[in-house]
Amino acid sequence: MLQKKINIKNKKARFEYELLDKYMAGIVLGGTEIKSIREGKASISESFCEFNERGELFIINMQIDEYSHGSHYNHLPKAERKLLLNKKELKKLHKEVNTSGLTIIPLNLFLNDRGLAKLNIALAKGKKLFDKREAMKDRDNKRDLARIKKGFNN
Repeated sequence: MLQKKINIKNKKARFEYELLDKYMAGIVLGGTEIKSIREGKASISESFCEFNERGELFIINMQIDEYSHGSHYNHLPKAERKLLLNKKELKKLHKEVNTSGLTIIPLNLFLNDRGLAKLNIALAKGKKLFDKREAMKDRDNKRDLARIKKGFNN
């Protein structure tokens, strides 16, 4: 079975947040949801993760478009989806979120070797406006430096 690489990124994450700790989580999906992801029709740019009262981690606001060949059994595009991590990781994340006001954001959604949907998530702290300006300045400086180096090599 020939399958193209699916790697859906959250490009705003590194700009909006300071990433502290990364994890890989599985996602509980229905039949039409995984088919839609395999077609590349998903978005995690507006999403975040939250714990429910039973200590389970869910991804909120993740957009998975309806499957094109789905019937009336199609899924809801913005439903909450459960994330799968081991108990130790869940406890650690839950403690961090409750005590220090950190948040959990998705970084990228991909299919592993076995065709299962996985989500890279990160424990993150929101950046202040001056931090964002600093990041933009660094990025511009790196680009200018690369341009100058390229000019010297020719």
